[in-house]
Amino acid sequence: MKISVDIDRCEGLGMCEAMANDYFEVDEDEDKVTVLDDTPPESDRAHVYAAVQACPVLALTLEG
Repeated sequence: MKISVDIDRCEGLGMCEAMANDYFEVDEDEDKVTVLDDTPPESDRAHVYAAVQACPVLALTLEG
């Protein structure tokens, strides 16, 4: 599984960070997300998937 971000779509709303701060961090100055770990373990799949789905601008995808 791999997390991808479309940085042009990201508005830095922080829903992903609020749900999975081990994997996402929003830069307050740039209002963009940074993926802290783009290959989380399978055991975190449901948790990361929920955070990806919470993005209101659909800037995140989960592959694999």
